Amino acid sequence: MLAFLHSLIKKPILYLRKKLSDRNFFILSAILVGLTSGAAAIILKYIVHTIATFVTYSSRNYENLVLFACFPLVGIVLTVIYLKFFLKERLRRGSAEIVYAVMKNSSTLPRHETYAHLVTSGLTVGFGGSVGLESPMVSTGSAIGANYAEAYGLSYKERTILLGCGAAAGIAAAFNAPIAGVLFVIEVLLADVAASAFIPLIIAAATGALMSKIVLQEGVILSFSLQQPFNYHNVPYYIILGLAAGFVALFYSRAFAWVDKKITGIRNNWTRVAVGGTLLFVLLLLFPPLFGEGYDTIKQLSVMDASSLADASALRHLINSEGKLLMFLGALVVLKTIAAAITVGSGGNGGSFAPSLFIGAYLGYVFSRILNITGVTQIPESNFTLVAMAGILSGVFYAPLTAIFLIAELTGGYELMIPLMIVSSLSLIVNHLFEPLSPEQKRLSKKMNLAVESRDQRLLSRLDIRSLIETNFASVHPNESLRSLIRVIASSSRNAFPVVGDEGKLEGIVHLDKVRKVIFDASRYDAVYVRDLMDKPAAVINADENLLQAIEKFDKSDQWNLPVVEEGKYIGFLSKSSILTRYRKELQELA
Repeated sequence: MLAFLHSLIKKPILYLRKKLSDRNFFILSAILVGLTSGAAAIILKYIVHTIATFVTYSSRNYENLVLFACFPLVGIVLTVIYLKFFLKERLRRGSAEIVYAVMKNSSTLPRHETYAHLVTSGLTVGFGGSVGLESPMVSTGSAIGANYAEAYGLSYKERTILLGCGAAAGIAAAFNAPIAGVLFVIEVLLADVAASAFIPLIIAAATGALMSKIVLQEGVILSFSLQQPFNYHNVPYYIILGLAAGFVALFYSRAFAWVDKKITGIRNNWTRVAVGGTLLFVLLLLFPPLFGEGYDTIKQLSVMDASSLADASALRHLINSEGKLLMFLGALVVLKTIAAAITVGSGGNGGSFAPSLFIGAYLGYVFSRILNITGVTQIPESNFTLVAMAGILSGVFYAPLTAIFLIAELTGGYELMIPLMIVSSLSLIVNHLFEPLSPEQKRLSKKMNLAVESRDQRLLSRLDIRSLIETNFASVHPNESLRSLIRVIASSSRNAFPVVGDEGKLEGIVHLDKVRKVIFDASRYDAVYVRDLMDKPAAVINADENLLQAIEKFDKSDQWNLPVVEEGKYIGFLSKSSILTRYRKELQELA
């Protein structure tokens, strides 16, 4: 059925490609990718909404709390079954995988990822897994854009931009926030995007947001109405909130990684699922707001209806004062991190976008409410709830512009722009002090075995040492005579000759400058051997090293060519000129 629909759609698109200019077809492609990614996001939202409705109905509006707390285990089991038996464990999760595909796989993503994340995250979150849908939406949209470009034979640059278009449309459709969608792609996925990519990204994001606005309206979208305007007298409290958000975001990143490592360390899949499901069961019995994305509870906080959040908890009889309610809500700031890590680690699929917003909302509410009830000051709790969301998002993803404009778009205006900038920037600064890389950047660096902080590092990371190795250097054996070496020199255009032993091991290098001293003395042709003329290489590059490590060796050795070995055996030379040529080509492709 899908193949039939694809063939049906492909014919008119191919026809339009012949009729339109390359530029116009590319703009059309951005619109189509935006529509498809937006539709995918809407479908995912409806899948989750439908399952959640079933869960609520089955547990009779949480009255049957035990049944309600069991549902996340059901979702994780179904997700693991789908991953194991249908996808054969082939699913890339997180923005690090997308950036890796851009850098190392020419922006190509597997075709099954255009739908696999919809199924797995829909099951996980729909049944109550304590994670978000935005990261799966980004992965789905990216796969849609990359596969569209591949289907219609577009270039690497165009494929990369359309990959970003799909991701931007997914975020835009999720929140009805096109600017945030574009900024997320620029800050997180395509840090080296050229100015020419902005128009397609904006078009795709606007298309996705428009679909969301038309189809979803206010049904299942996170949106707020600003309760009070910004008051500059509250700036000192926003500064304190920004610092607090930074440390909470730092806790989230580290605690999530620690819990996830512990859970994934359980080798048996089903044991891992059982442990994770049991832990979530206990957490949900005590703290029901941890169920799913948690956006409904965030809305309750924003309209000052916090007291109802503990009504379904097994602890509700103990929460008989506002102080105890604030302790309950404060505990959720910590426990959401643990619940999200357990969900992902035990086999579920989801991201940190929604947990970050959840934690921020609860942090902002508790912070402002404590100040108000203690009489320290009187500040607008709804504003602090919203602004703290941006602070946590900025600190977790290292994407302050995305955080600022997301909240600005969700509130329908820019009244909170100044406090959003203060809190988001301070949160990012705190995290940068302790962790130079975000969690996803760490994953990417580990996957690529190098740091990817600067533009040069990212560009160089795309180059593979093996593809740059030159093998037209004539090798000689250490026991060969000068006479034999001269014959090799006569037929070679190079001025360096690797000396290779019996087992292919690199013994040294003979440089033409050193041979010149004896080359005209015929009496030494059979008395001098290669081993007498060779020098130890100034440095040796391993074929498995990354290019940044290789460049460091070039700089330290002050050489233009260096030998490359694999498991001690000589395989060729790497030259600065080949690196510079390829680097220039990469710059041109991204221009």
